[in-house]
Amino acid sequence: MFPNRYTLAAKLPAVLLLALLGCNDSDNETPTTPASEVQLKTHSVTPSLVKAMPGFESLELLPLIGSDDQLPESPGFIFGAQPDGAGLLKNPSGEGYVLINNHEILRAVSRVYLDKTFKPVKGEYIVDGDGGTWRLCSATMATPEEHGFGPTFLTAGESGAESMVHAIDPLGAADKKNKSRVLPALGRASMENAVPLPKDAFPGKTVVVIGEDDGDGQLVVYVSATVGDLQNGKLYQLKRTNNDPVETSMSLGTTYDVELTEVENAKTLTGAQIAAVAKAKNAIQFARVEDVDYRKGGGAAGREVFFTATGVSQSDKVTPVTGKTMWGRVYKLTLNANDPLTGGKLEIIADGAVDPGNNIVNPDNICVTQKFVYIQEDGDSFYRDNKHDGRIWQYSLASKQLRPMLEMNHRRTDPAFNAKYNTVNSTNLSSWEYGAMYDISDKVGVPNTFLVNIHPHTWQDPKFLNADGSTVGNNSEGGQVLIVRGVEK
Repeated sequence: MFPNRYTLAAKLPAVLLLALLGCNDSDNETPTTPASEVQLKTHSVTPSLVKAMPGFESLELLPLIGSDDQLPESPGFIFGAQPDGAGLLKNPSGEGYVLINNHEILRAVSRVYLDKTFKPVKGEYIVDGDGGTWRLCSATMATPEEHGFGPTFLTAGESGAESMVHAIDPLGAADKKNKSRVLPALGRASMENAVPLPKDAFPGKTVVVIGEDDGDGQLVVYVSATVGDLQNGKLYQLKRTNNDPVETSMSLGTTYDVELTEVENAKTLTGAQIAAVAKAKNAIQFARVEDVDYRKGGGAAGREVFFTATGVSQSDKVTPVTGKTMWGRVYKLTLNANDPLTGGKLEIIADGAVDPGNNIVNPDNICVTQKFVYIQEDGDSFYRDNKHDGRIWQYSLASKQLRPMLEMNHRRTDPAFNAKYNTVNSTNLSSWEYGAMYDISDKVGVPNTFLVNIHPHTWQDPKFLNADGSTVGNNSEGGQVLIVRGVEK
């Protein structure tokens, strides 16, 4: 969620450097140019758990932190299970960086301090399982530069219809068990992310787009006439102007007129009541709206909103549910200028039902740049006709071409690797999933640099149990954060 403008002159040295170094080895430790104190290199003892796909061999994969790593200034800290939504800030002390991560199953949020070279040195939990209350999935770091307010870490609860969004101060005290930081005005639902649009998308307003991860999921929009106001605005749901709520009534290649319908008195309603309003007003019933992001580049680009519908199936993992996407889709919502309440246009840009099993499978997290949409799979629905492990796909907004960029690297024929990272002996495809992918180029001063989070569900160790210090999550999985260099924007 950070600005991504760069010049060809800035990009060219990085590309040449990658070519000269043959950067396809996850263990390379390649410093950046001397102009920056940042040295992007491997800091983790855990190897990269993903690999580059054909055509993307020049990507540099550098493990930054994982659950096996011991940080020098906090040796008792364990980077816990399922790192999902995340954000990076420069340390206000003037030196180094602050990395914030959700840990979904732990219902916790960690804070890792990195020094000026970008080496992790200290870690703590600022929300634990008691304070998190619900599973914390995707998230957005709102900043004054990008959104006009913050820094505020917006992390959405996803544990049923009564879940809510937290607003966490990423630089504040580690008030781990504080449950009071929720935002009733953003409603109650099984939510994946709450994404404020950039400040120049609708100047003078706060517009937050929320995805509901439910079989009858909604795309929800919160609107306030005051910048940074997350308490007093109104809540709306997305619907088609023809009142057709059925997701599969829409097809790839067609654009649909949509509008926003108000959920009156949303602040006082239960999640069940909000869901009932959606059906009564014919809001579109999506199959699990998970992550949301917007196009970068400033101005009108910020009104282009992209979101995933992960998909649902019958219990046989083969048969679709009537009216719902099964393999998953990626949608583009273009909101009208000046006022989001005037509606806009909706279209499907990618659909897993086209060549099912070889195409996208259960898209979850999403990262949008100026020219591309990066689609991260969560294929652990374990559809029987899936043909590949979990991938990140690159979708070109210009050519509409969809290409697999990264894939989970399970190393199934390596006994030593399997003994450590496949301790539950899963043979399923897509038994690992992705968390956040986000651009950190401007923060670290190195073009085309992203962080990617990994949930290697089969990597389990008793020493990782309840890493946040709470027993609420009761999970012993490991997790990983990767630096990925050379990503086109």
